[in-house]
Amino acid sequence: MTAMGRASRTGSALFLCTVLAVGGTAPSAAATGGPGTGQPTAPQVVWNSCHQFLGDSATDIPTAQCTTVPVPIDDADPAGPQAQLAVIKIPASGERIGAMFINPGGPGASAVDSAAGMGYALAGSPINEHFDIVGFDPRGVGYSTPQVRCRTDAEFDAWRRNPMVDYSPAGVAAIEQIYRDYAKECADKMGTAFLAGVGTASAAKDMDAVRQVLGDDQINYLGFSYGTELGTAYLAKFPERVRTMVLDGAIDPAQDTVDSIIQQMDGFQVVFNDYAADCAKSAGCPLGTDPAQWVNRYHQLVDPLAAKPGPTSDPRGLTYQDAITGTFNALYAPQYWKFLTSGLLGLQRQTDAGDLLLLADEYEGRDPYGRYRNGQDAFNAIRCVDSPTPTDPAVWADIDRRTRESAPFQSYGQFTGFAPRDLCAFWPVPPTSTPHPASPAPPGSVVVVSTTHDPATPYEAGVNLARQLDAPLITYDGTQHTAVFNGNDCVDSAIVNYLVERAVPGNLSC
Repeated sequence: MTAMGRASRTGSALFLCTVLAVGGTAPSAAATGGPGTGQPTAPQVVWNSCHQFLGDSATDIPTAQCTTVPVPIDDADPAGPQAQLAVIKIPASGERIGAMFINPGGPGASAVDSAAGMGYALAGSPINEHFDIVGFDPRGVGYSTPQVRCRTDAEFDAWRRNPMVDYSPAGVAAIEQIYRDYAKECADKMGTAFLAGVGTASAAKDMDAVRQVLGDDQINYLGFSYGTELGTAYLAKFPERVRTMVLDGAIDPAQDTVDSIIQQMDGFQVVFNDYAADCAKSAGCPLGTDPAQWVNRYHQLVDPLAAKPGPTSDPRGLTYQDAITGTFNALYAPQYWKFLTSGLLGLQRQTDAGDLLLLADEYEGRDPYGRYRNGQDAFNAIRCVDSPTPTDPAVWADIDRRTRESAPFQSYGQFTGFAPRDLCAFWPVPPTSTPHPASPAPPGSVVVVSTTHDPATPYEAGVNLARQLDAPLITYDGTQHTAVFNGNDCVDSAIVNYLVERAVPGNLSC
């Protein structure tokens, strides 16, 4: 199975919120001078109710205000076609320090949703008291328009039914043709000009455009997972514009595509082992109690799905691809492990493996009515322009060999010496960034948080990023993806003191 990519889905489970409606209004085209000497002019926008984005759930955060901010699709043609960035602002309830931007990761996850979830969850906290909580959806993401959409709902369902496990030469060719067709469909529907501008380099510039609209000289920033990549890129472009920045679940910007895949798969295997050890404490664990057999027992349950879907109350059944996706989803947080166990028990008993299907649906952004959000299409569009992808088939065969050794739970069958190249090898526009180490940050401007058993953004990436930025590192000893505002007092108190008082912690273990 091909690795899932550099980054991950959303960060902290705090930010998993449901959105009931989609919409938006274009801002006024009038312009006003931006704050500070030499600033580009900022568009004048009108802040409205957030019902346009959040539907009826906007009533849960009655002070929230929403708008859209125009940015040129082509920087060389600032008066040409515009993308509209969806923005939410939840004003500080007390003495305001400034705006705190939130990015939940992905790439492709909605920061509007995440900021709404944080505003609700942290009501009455020092964060809510002193900061406007702000989220903007980057180009192509969430409620920003145009959205990146490459597949219909039916096409996405069909994609998930294909196990994509035949690594014979003919099987690999068939999988790569699926990727080529998908890339062409993205180009046909979105246009290569738009796809070329969807990426972290553009998102960093767009974040500064939103800062100008807010009228602040500096921002505060909390980025989870891929959000650390966006934060690092913003810090590189606009170091003087950062008051405080927290990067949780870090991506190492110096790491190339191959190494990041291997390290991420290593991380997922570590957490799979953690899950299996926890499962083995209970009688009837579907993986048994012998650590030497956990991976074999898992394959005995899921591999037959490549030929025939497993039983679920949903008429789709559980496909092989969905079983793997659901497993990955469950490994992000221990509170999801019970659903993984339930799904595996359903396969073992041939009754109902529906919990694994629900986990896969959540990961893929499918609602109970069969409608998909655009997060996965946006994820592909952004990651494919964010870093060069090897095109040599031998490289991908070697990646397959190495991941089978380091993460055997996610591999199907035997090593054949052939493997499909990643989708990004066929992408219709070239990358706009290359891996490179981050430059040292201004003193006190950034704090990095990394979790010892983080599956998607392994601990070592946080260590590396903190060293590159010359920033303090908060180490959380746990098994989950990201840690800030996720219930650990040691982490949270240090972060709140840093954001509010600019009390920079030293290297800290929690």
